[in-house]
Amino acid sequence: MATSRPRNKARKARPLTSREKVRNHRARLRAEGLRAVTLWVPDMRSPSFVAEARRQCLLANASPHAAEDQAWADAMIAETPA
Repeated sequence: MATSRPRNKARKARPLTSREKVRNHRARLRAEGLRAVTLWVPDMRSPSFVAEARRQCLLANASPHAAEDQAWADAMIAETPA
């Protein structure tokens, strides 16, 4: 007579929600000694940003020091490691 063994049906864990995944990820980062920081930067796609950047560039180019300033900027770029 064959003995029937109880089946060990492993319950499938429900998939984590996005919120739970983010919470776990942040907890791991905190455990590594990191902390979250929110950083706000100008929106470079904004028409007002583009207009202000253009205005400032035109002023800089019209400066009597424009050539010297550009030479300095070029030198800084050349010194930047790739």
